[in-house]
Amino acid sequence: MKYIFVTGGVVSSLGKGLAAASIGTLLEHRGLKVTIQKFDPYLNVDPGTMSPYQHGEVYVLNDGAETDLDLGHYERFTNCVLTRFNNLTSGQVFENVIKKERKGDYLGKTVQFIPHVTDEIKLRIHDLSAANPGVDVILTEIGGTVGDIEGHLFLEALRQFSLEVGRENVCFIHVTLLPLIRAAGEIKTKPTQQSVAKLREIGIQPDIIICRTEHDLDEDNRRKIAMFCNVEQQNVVAFRDVKHTIYECPLDLRRDKIDRLVVDNLGITDSPTPSLAQWEDFVDRLINPRHTVNIAVVGKYIELQDAYKSIYESLTIAGATHHTKVNIVRIDSEAIEQDGPETLIGEVDGILIPGGFGDRGIQGKIQAAHYARSMRIPYFGICLGMQVAVIEFARNACDLEGAHSTECNKETPHPVICLQEEQKGVADMGATMRLGSCESILYPGTRAAELYKGADRINERHRHRYEFNPDYLDQLKEAGLVISSVSAAEGLVEMIELPEHPFYLGAQFHPEFQSKPNNPHPLFSGFVKAALDCKVGMPA
Repeated sequence: MKYIFVTGGVVSSLGKGLAAASIGTLLEHRGLKVTIQKFDPYLNVDPGTMSPYQHGEVYVLNDGAETDLDLGHYERFTNCVLTRFNNLTSGQVFENVIKKERKGDYLGKTVQFIPHVTDEIKLRIHDLSAANPGVDVILTEIGGTVGDIEGHLFLEALRQFSLEVGRENVCFIHVTLLPLIRAAGEIKTKPTQQSVAKLREIGIQPDIIICRTEHDLDEDNRRKIAMFCNVEQQNVVAFRDVKHTIYECPLDLRRDKIDRLVVDNLGITDSPTPSLAQWEDFVDRLINPRHTVNIAVVGKYIELQDAYKSIYESLTIAGATHHTKVNIVRIDSEAIEQDGPETLIGEVDGILIPGGFGDRGIQGKIQAAHYARSMRIPYFGICLGMQVAVIEFARNACDLEGAHSTECNKETPHPVICLQEEQKGVADMGATMRLGSCESILYPGTRAAELYKGADRINERHRHRYEFNPDYLDQLKEAGLVISSVSAAEGLVEMIELPEHPFYLGAQFHPEFQSKPNNPHPLFSGFVKAALDCKVGMPA
């Protein structure tokens, strides 16, 4: 087994996750099997209870783990199917150490940061290795920035780990910033030098330095970084700002042959030069589309770039399949409540309402769903977006005045969305929702079944507490609502649709977590195709 550790320096948000995902892509194209994990130095056990303002999107895995959004990049860029072993937080580390101390696992010893905490971190790498015996390379991204006190224990654990498994089996990659001082017209290498110096103080010498830069890295600066950071000049790699899409990142890093540098550093001799023809074709379709559509995404965290990250990427990927650029029109659901959907949304080719929680902005989302249904605009509702569609239909097609979800109105006379039975009495907020992949039955003859190419069973990822109330099933069906999928185990409503509409579909699950380049999720692909077919000014 070989190991790659990716650290970051100077500033946060440098793109370590994209760098790790891109390296994973390139290694897979060399015929290697990889898996990628993220170490997050915050004390939350997982991001499940964190606000999107703090963390952005919570990315859910098949096994129900609520993880960092970088794991979305890992799964989209590679063939990895990740598990809870692929994300470790300081909260998990300390929780495990305390549990072991309470059980007496340390045999009465004084529990210390070293070795007990660092041993727990190293154990996660070993556990991941044991769970993936066919994997050739494990990539580990360390969140935060070198020099932060929160991440020091993780770096110390990696230093120890590299000695234990043999330095020849480990490649340290440091991602750093090369700022351009425009007044001087110079790229400055000093922050990178200081960042590497801090890493070396801990006892880690990077093998490869990835330099985030707006411009090409000239040989003088490569030479300077190599000399002061004690690496070979060829191992100083430029990671340029991409012009169009994040999916250019593997191609950019390939310019400096980072995959060859990595395999040479690790002593891997039997991996051929990668063919990136399919990836290049995908990127070309993104950069040179034949068509455009405008899709309104209606949410309450719309100003946050990362709050609906997987939604945006899934739309982009689906668009490429149809040679179409998807322009995202971000609409604040609270603003709709003030100004109305006609003013805020206007003429768009599709409307998507993503998942969410709470009653803030909920009326705006209901108005958006009504606007889509009445104006025959393709509509796709995900999780809360499906629930919103049900509420709107109950109110306006079934005359159930005041119909609502009990999450937003416990006193509603018509609770068409209600708390799942198993959720009643749950006190802890973290990791207690319906989470992870669940099997669902698809009903033949529905649009959903058509989009899934006639499949009768599907597996999709969930993250919710509330569900379609079966007490209202017959009434809503009589009014024209079609149930196209239910869960195999409990019979919970998983998908709804309106057959007389150009495209009106809601899914209780989160299909955005299973979209990949050149393999879009069928629901997103169908939605974008419907938006293209119904494009304003074109025949339906």
